[in-house]
Amino acid sequence: MYRRGRDSRGERWGGREKIMSKVPGWLGRVGAGLTRMGQRLEERRAAGVSGDEPGDEPAAVPESVPAPPTYAPAVAARPDPVAAIPWGMRVAAEAGWRLLVLAGTLWVLMKVIAEVQLVVLAFVAALLITALLQPTVARLRGLGLPRGLATALTAITGFVIMGLVGWFVVWQVMDNLGDISDRVRDGIDELKAWLLDSPFHVTEQQINDIAKNLSDTIGTNTEEITTAGLQGVTVMVEILTGILLTMFSTLFLLYDGKKVWTWWLKLVPAQARPGVAGAGPRAWRTLTAYVRGTVIVAMIDAIFIGLGIYFLDVPLAVPLGVFIFLFSFIPLVGAVVSGALAVIVALVTQGVFTALMVLLVVLAVQQIEGHVLQPFILGRAVRVHPLAVVLAVASGGLVAGIGGAVVAVPLVAVTNTVVGYLRAYSEEQALRTAPAHGATAYGAEPAPGPQGPAKEGE
Repeated sequence: MYRRGRDSRGERWGGREKIMSKVPGWLGRVGAGLTRMGQRLEERRAAGVSGDEPGDEPAAVPESVPAPPTYAPAVAARPDPVAAIPWGMRVAAEAGWRLLVLAGTLWVLMKVIAEVQLVVLAFVAALLITALLQPTVARLRGLGLPRGLATALTAITGFVIMGLVGWFVVWQVMDNLGDISDRVRDGIDELKAWLLDSPFHVTEQQINDIAKNLSDTIGTNTEEITTAGLQGVTVMVEILTGILLTMFSTLFLLYDGKKVWTWWLKLVPAQARPGVAGAGPRAWRTLTAYVRGTVIVAMIDAIFIGLGIYFLDVPLAVPLGVFIFLFSFIPLVGAVVSGALAVIVALVTQGVFTALMVLLVVLAVQQIEGHVLQPFILGRAVRVHPLAVVLAVASGGLVAGIGGAVVAVPLVAVTNTVVGYLRAYSEEQALRTAPAHGATAYGAEPAPGPQGPAKEGE
């Protein structure tokens, strides 16, 4: 029994020793299996992040993390702040700061022009006169005269004619001043009598009170009137200075206009020089056509309205015709002002019926001018929309007075021509530099270079 018990105890201990000796192997195999399983999971996760080919099955996901549905949108990364701003707002901002820079540039330019307004207006007037006289210089040179002699003859003749016209207007006004004063006095008496008999119930005492108030106002404002007279003297000095500047500028432009233009082109950047060189002659042709057409239209207005005033026995018919001619250089506004002046003179000197007849003559001539003469004489090259004319005249008058109103419309016409040419020139250059695509590339001919078209093999 003792042996049996010892043997059974020994066998039990031996069995336990065998089991314990196998546990490390099992644990090693389990650990190796877990390691391999972890490696496989990592590989599948890496394959799912990097992405498979388009037709492969998606990588397996652990059961603890549910796979997202196929219709779920992809979450994009946080965008760039510039890309987050709407496209329209970005375009508006880009255009806005450029408009601010342009507005600032124009404001500074207007300030500079305001400081040297006399010089600018004199030079612009010289350009207008040169555009009027330059064809005459070209004809004289075509007849064989030297450039200096042709320029001198043209300039002297033009200035003499302008001076004679101004002298004739002043002489006519001074010669008829007494007659006009008497007729104005008679007209005032007739107006007073009409007011007394009118249904407005105006009394003679009220009319005398109005006349007395006017007299007192003039008496109390004598100092202001004297100051205005002194300012008028200053204005006359500035006018004479402007006339001299205009004369000298006209002489130099008639004689050396091409050299002045060439010198100015050298100040333009080289890249923009070809476009500006092509726009300049076209702008000059537009200005010349505008000045010639305006002079012809103004002469027709002055002649026909002056004849109507003369046959209606209105005094100062010739000076009024000259005023109509001069005011015709201000489109739309000049016609209204000169016509109103003629009607007022007729009303004061000849009465209501004659004033109405003068008004009919002025309206008839202006209608013929607007619908027949200007489209036929000026043509489409210098045609400007009436709204643009009104805005340009108003802006020019606010900036530089009567001189600004005169030069506003030709400036708009020239600007329209220059902008149109530069736009067409830029489009042509873009088409020339654009590469040919598709079938058009086979039929495209090489552009000629400085030495002519390229030869094969060069």
